[in-house]
Amino acid sequence: MTASPNALPAICGAAILLFSSAVAGQGTAQTAGTGAFVRVSPRDARYFELSDGTPYVPVGLNMVQPPYPHKEFGEMAGWIERLSASGGNFIRVWLGAQYFDVEHEASGRYDEAKFKRIFDLLEFCHKRGVRVKMCIEFFRTLEGGKEWSRKPMHLIENGGPAKDAADFFASEKSRSQFKSKLVQFWCAFGADPPIFGWELWNEVNCVRGADWYGWSEVMLDKLHRLFPGNLAMQSLGSFDGDWALKDYPRLVRLPGNDVAQVHRYLDLGAQYEICHGPVDVLAADAVRRIREWQPDRPILLAESGAVEPSHSGPFKLYAKDTDGTILHDVLFAPFFAGAAGPGHTWHWDHYVAKNDLWWQFGRFARAIEGIDPPAERFEVLAPGHPTLRVYMLKGRRTLLAWLRDSRTTWRTELAEGKPPASVTGAAIDLPQGLPALEAATVRTYDPWTDRWTPAQVADGKVALPTFKRSLVVRIDFKR
Repeated sequence: MTASPNALPAICGAAILLFSSAVAGQGTAQTAGTGAFVRVSPRDARYFELSDGTPYVPVGLNMVQPPYPHKEFGEMAGWIERLSASGGNFIRVWLGAQYFDVEHEASGRYDEAKFKRIFDLLEFCHKRGVRVKMCIEFFRTLEGGKEWSRKPMHLIENGGPAKDAADFFASEKSRSQFKSKLVQFWCAFGADPPIFGWELWNEVNCVRGADWYGWSEVMLDKLHRLFPGNLAMQSLGSFDGDWALKDYPRLVRLPGNDVAQVHRYLDLGAQYEICHGPVDVLAADAVRRIREWQPDRPILLAESGAVEPSHSGPFKLYAKDTDGTILHDVLFAPFFAGAAGPGHTWHWDHYVAKNDLWWQFGRFARAIEGIDPPAERFEVLAPGHPTLRVYMLKGRRTLLAWLRDSRTTWRTELAEGKPPASVTGAAIDLPQGLPALEAATVRTYDPWTDRWTPAQVADGKVALPTFKRSLVVRIDFKR
């Protein structure tokens, strides 16, 4: 069944009442606080919090749609269950993907059944404490190109408003129709708290010839007017070459763009050599580059992982990464380099689910449990070390450091088949200006064994236990 744009608001009005009723009164330990919205923290604009003041760190991944769009929601529901049970609280979906696409029959016509699918997803996620980033559109062309990337229905000859992709972004008729589509989502879901935020487009710069900046400025303003309680954002393609030096500064400074998002992958076909090397290095560098251009917004590594050269497919060495070393680096490096959350990996199906790596999200959540990032006002540090890469956050109440063995990488483990060596007898230097350590609690956390261990400080150094690959140091100062 489909509904015209004029008829849909009445249908969606009922959905709002239904959804509000469904989520009212949810207050278990798992879902506490989900009646509040995610916002940029007024205490520190580099981080998120809920509108009730509770800190919020989005721990999760991209999860575009169920694996076979013609089948039911069941397998995706299982992924969300596993993520939630492991401590995750965030996913990103594509509303333009086949399973959820409300505008799939004709340009400007909307399918009530697909709205119901989105509603069911939100309700399911709400009950499990998982918030959803709603990416509205993703196509790259109106004609030509690969089937997944085109939407010819929007061409004038097919009953749509646009002459071509550039006209879809530029003409008043096309813009008016897209605004109308945003209104349909408002009618259906309002500014619902389980929604993390609204993302206009996946990698909008991939639409050739389009004025993505001017269009985004207009549509971000529309999103804020319709959804004042939700975040609004935009995204660009993988930061892997010099093209990004022009487009990314514009994106992250874009008025109304609440989150400075960046995409970057391990990609041996990328122009930048850094994208060929250790995953923690390429992930942390992406965050640092964005921070240079936009120091006062939350940064998220919103897509990452590993691909075959030039994004020609999922990384073939994923099959060997049964411990999740790539996922681990994507999770830990961005946050400890100053991002508002861990990195959000792609390949939720080919990699995370296939290798049963949901436990990795729980290990990150354990490492930062009880931390209130806006209250800490973290200073990002990167102390030198002969064999470890040290990513450090120096806060008012807590010092956190993630240590990565520089001798062990995806190349040594997955390509060359060398097991990770043990790091023994190591220590790291503490920065100057810390509160008194006499009453502080000094611990290390091994995310590979899920074990906390008391640690000793002597002569300004923390002695480290034996570990492999990585270790977290945490110092909680007396309050």
